[in-house]
Amino acid sequence: MATKVYIVYYSMYGHVEKLAEEIKKGAASVEGVEAKLWQVPETLPDEVLTKMSAPPKTDIPVITPNELAEADGFIFGFPTRFGMMAAQFKAFLDATGGLWRTQQLAGKPAGIFYSTGSQGGGQETTPLTAITQLVHHGMIFVPIGYTFGAGMFEIEQVKGGSPYGAGTFAGDGSRQPSELELQQAFHQGKYIAGIAKKLKTAA
Repeated sequence: MATKVYIVYYSMYGHVEKLAEEIKKGAASVEGVEAKLWQVPETLPDEVLTKMSAPPKTDIPVITPNELAEADGFIFGFPTRFGMMAAQFKAFLDATGGLWRTQQLAGKPAGIFYSTGSQGGGQETTPLTAITQLVHHGMIFVPIGYTFGAGMFEIEQVKGGSPYGAGTFAGDGSRQPSELELQQAFHQGKYIAGIAKKLKTAA
């Protein structure tokens, strides 16, 4: 039976979604792993999103809380809002009380990826503050550490991400994930999918 890895994200301007697509490729590159992209529900009305110049959502399916129970592992992604996850993703997690009561997600590995506007805008605080959500569900937080190798030490070019997980800088919104950031996202997908597969096999 395939190991199911769900890449669940919220993306307002597309930066997190680009990372998610690359993470899926990395996860799917692991033999025996079935990777699937999911969006969380939007909480803002269309008129507000239009005023914020947010593009229309893509056709990636919207996940419901109970569908999380089907997966063997997760990689959660979101943009930062004042150094923490966006409210849309927090609202989705707030709706997982039923899963929490039954601890259906306990023991499952989960990683985190993110987008921030600037270098000091939450590349570490965003994933760090998100770990509490995993803890209460009994999930196993899987950081990438320095497994990305030399790419973790790149200082000649702007690069998002940290030992917590893959990341990108959106700047004023015009900047898109760089090739190095996409490579790190692919690595994260492959790395966490491999761990999810090992845990499922061991079980």
